[in-house]
Amino acid sequence: MGVDIGGTKTDVVLTDAAGTVSQRHRVPSGQGNDAVVAATLEAVAHVCAEAGIGISDVESVGIGVPGAVVDGVVTHAYNLGVERLDVATTLGDAWGITPVVDNDVNAAAVGAWILTGNGNRSMAFLNLGTGLAAGIVLNGKVWRGRRGAAGEIGHIAIDPSGPLDADGTPGAIETYASGSGIVRQWGGNTTAEEVLRAATLGDPAAEVIRDRLFYGIASAVRVLVLTLDVDEVILGGGLTKWGEPLMEGTLAVLNEWQERSAFLNSLSLSDRVQALDSSEPLAAVGAAMMGAGRG
Repeated sequence: MGVDIGGTKTDVVLTDAAGTVSQRHRVPSGQGNDAVVAATLEAVAHVCAEAGIGISDVESVGIGVPGAVVDGVVTHAYNLGVERLDVATTLGDAWGITPVVDNDVNAAAVGAWILTGNGNRSMAFLNLGTGLAAGIVLNGKVWRGRRGAAGEIGHIAIDPSGPLDADGTPGAIETYASGSGIVRQWGGNTTAEEVLRAATLGDPAAEVIRDRLFYGIASAVRVLVLTLDVDEVILGGGLTKWGEPLMEGTLAVLNEWQERSAFLNSLSLSDRVQALDSSEPLAAVGAAMMGAGRG
């Protein structure tokens, strides 16, 4: 069983040992500890009922959740209205089976690694969602770093005169290449999708933000390749719903850099990037695999 507790939806899947999904169900996540727990219990119960099994019949449960996760406890999951929640104990007591709990981007990285095949390669999963972060898989295992901060590249500044991020850092990658960053740059009550649509229609201010998006994604790819030399950088998250224009704009920036630099050209940055179908339950599948001891 794999559970992806997202900021808006909780996505639950039942898989086999290879990650093939047999059942899937999604419900609104809600806000606050009680609502998040209730939504998870509801969605898991629904999947079990559809499969004709009880939770005790499941071999393992993995959960991906936003925020910092240590020993099954999540903190600072602000988009869920959660300051601190012992996910493993709370849900383990309800199910009689203790789940493996990890950060949702790490779970999505494992899901992307599993679903794209070839388990021998190294990979970075770049999540372009409300925020921006990367999940890193090396030798088949998630690389978390000493304090779990590996992949938090959204905080890297790429333009000292750029717009401020939520923490006050000028020109941070997350400001350029995340949904919240796009909205922050635009101002007012809108969505990233509306800003990008305005750019397509020729709004000059929106075009600047769109071009920053391409530059931000390309910068994230460059950081990941230059620091880890991963075989692949896989793009996922809500912004990938924009489709081909997102890849075209990002590759244009990477190709321009490669034309100017023999070293970057030798690394084939643009050949290492691909985007996945945003409808795939990456984080839920990855959570299921992590619960089973993979990743």
